[in-house]
Amino acid sequence: MSSLHQAAEEYLSVRRALGFKLAVYDRLLAGLIDHLERAGASTITTRLALDWALQSPGSERRVKRMSLARGFARYLQALDPACEVPPTGLLPRRVGRTSPYLYSEAEIASLLAATATLRSPLRALTYHTMIGLLAVSGMRIGEVLKLDRVDVDLAEGILTIHDGKFGATRELPLHPSTVSALERYARVRDQRWGHPSSPAFFLSATGTRLFHTNVYGTFQDLLLAAAITAPAGRRRPRIHDLRHYADGGVMRPVGLFGLVEALPVGVLSA
Repeated sequence: MSSLHQAAEEYLSVRRALGFKLAVYDRLLAGLIDHLERAGASTITTRLALDWALQSPGSERRVKRMSLARGFARYLQALDPACEVPPTGLLPRRVGRTSPYLYSEAEIASLLAATATLRSPLRALTYHTMIGLLAVSGMRIGEVLKLDRVDVDLAEGILTIHDGKFGATRELPLHPSTVSALERYARVRDQRWGHPSSPAFFLSATGTRLFHTNVYGTFQDLLLAAAITAPAGRRRPRIHDLRHYADGGVMRPVGLFGLVEALPVGVLSA
């Protein structure tokens, strides 16, 4: 193993000990080091780091590569004074981001009502409750799908969110209306799946954790059923954009409790 690869492993270990996930950094750092070694360099130079960053298609990926190279170079410079730390601004970030789709209250109500078109009552209740939680909590869809039953403390009205943005863990207090909706879902879920193999809070019709791809596909069907489309020139609505509707964690009563009360709470079909 070369000294650069050894330094990279030590750098990643230090960062991970501080709580950073760095999911793809192993591969990216290995690519940077391979680029340096092919050029016959024993350390990072600004020119070689820039050359490596520019090999990636797309401005965002190039900026990410340069940021990684800069962070590693700062660490490496303490071990090797000859190492150059690329200055900031070599690859400016893309100016601005596309604005998210902002759902109106009427559109949220239509989405909640559209869940009644789903095949089984349990599936309808799952998506109804999940969409309501996304709309009032500001949570990301990935955070909701990762929720386990032990993360949902309905007695205290608190959700514990693990591995959020930047790998952080946080607690989210819930409004009583949100707690009531989650309690109702949990009761109906447990009637159907008393001892599921999955620890997930939100379960699929087969008793497993929901998959991102299935949720995205179902959400597109719900958008169609609710007749929600973006005007010309605007970003199409996404499930991720529901988090921008959050308003203090209050699960608004727009159709929510009406649909929940209408669903059977006895034996549910899969």
